[in-house]
Amino acid sequence: MSWRDYWNADTPIYVNERHKTLHYAGVARDIAAYVTGPEAVVLDHGCGEALSADRVAATCARLLLCDGAPLVRDRLATRFAAEPKIEVLAPEDLGALPDHSLDLVVVNSLLQYLSPEEFDDLLGLWHSKLKEDGRLVLADVIPHETGALDDVAALLRFAWSGGFLRAALLGLVRTALSDYSKLRTELGLTHYGEDEMLALLRDRGFAGRRAERNMGHNPKRMTFVAGPA
Repeated sequence: MSWRDYWNADTPIYVNERHKTLHYAGVARDIAAYVTGPEAVVLDHGCGEALSADRVAATCARLLLCDGAPLVRDRLATRFAAEPKIEVLAPEDLGALPDHSLDLVVVNSLLQYLSPEEFDDLLGLWHSKLKEDGRLVLADVIPHETGALDDVAALLRFAWSGGFLRAALLGLVRTALSDYSKLRTELGLTHYGEDEMLALLRDRGFAGRRAERNMGHNPKRMTFVAGPA
C-alpha cells in the first residue's frame, strides 16, 4: 500500500465529524488569508476533502482543487457541483494549465507523503504555472526534530479547544491500530529543516521565507511562503 492508496479510502485520521469540520474550516480560513484579491486564480494542491473550500472560493475568481485520490476527487466534484468558481483536478491535469496563470498555489500537509524527487518535480511545475508576482505556500512541513508525540500533543490541544477531547483519545487508539501507523513505520514521513527548505526553493528559482505561524493547528510544523525569484 502507498500513501496515495491510503488516502483513497475512509481513514481514521479524523476522530469524528466535528474534528474534520473544524480542521477544514481552519485550513480554509488560513488559505483565504493568502488570497491576493477577488481576481486571483488559486490552486489548492493536495486539498483533501476541503469541506470549506466554498469559503476560499468566495475570496477569489477561480479555485482549483487538486487531489491524488480518485475517491476524494469524486466527493469534491459532488460537494461543489453547484459552485461555478470551483474546479476539481487530478495531479495529471496540472501540466495542461497555462503557464504563468496562477496567483496562488497552496500545498498543505502534502510534502511529508512525497519523496524528495517528487517534491523537486512539483517545484518545477509550480514555478512554471505561477505568475511572476504569484505566491507558493508550503504548509504543515515537518521539521527533522518533530515526531509522532508532537503530533499527538497538537491534536489533543486542538481537541481540547474544539470540544472533542474524548473522541480524540479514542481516535488515537484507532489510529495506532490502523494502516496509517503501519505505513508511517514502513514508508516514513519526509522531514525538512528550515535552511534545507529555503535552499531547495532557491535551487528551483524561488525566493522564500518561513512564515511566522504554521497553517492549521500544529505549531511545531512549518509554513513557507515563496515567489518566483
